[in-house]
Amino acid sequence: MLSPKKQKHRKWQKGRAGKLATRINKISFGKFGLKSLQAKWIDSRQIEAARKTISRHLKRAGKLWIRIFPDKPITAKANETPMGKGKGSVEKYVAVVVPGTVMFEIDGVSEELAREALRLASYKLPVKCKFIIKQ
Repeated sequence: MLSPKKQKHRKWQKGRAGKLATRINKISFGKFGLKSLQAKWIDSRQIEAARKTISRHLKRAGKLWIRIFPDKPITAKANETPMGKGKGSVEKYVAVVVPGTVMFEIDGVSEELAREALRLASYKLPVKCKFIIKQ
């Protein structure tokens, strides 16, 4: 599973959901992409599940790029713990996704195969997605 090797701060604050993607909003590497239509946190497990689904459907043909990386630590306190005594320990890492973010890119396969692979991967993700083609 994906997680950062090193971070400046061990625990982060929650933050607020952004408006629209300004950084990863265009296809850069492949020909086909999967674009987010909602703002959500995507867990490293969900990214891995989508990656496995795409690679299995493509039968290792073509090339896949994962454009998002889970670098935000999410903390949680243990069950039945009293309030206070500080922030909980790091439970998982998430990628912050806002509307317009290109999450996956594919190249080297036909459009029908790429469309079906990304459709199956979108079922593994907690956001509504859209299939896009590089212009």
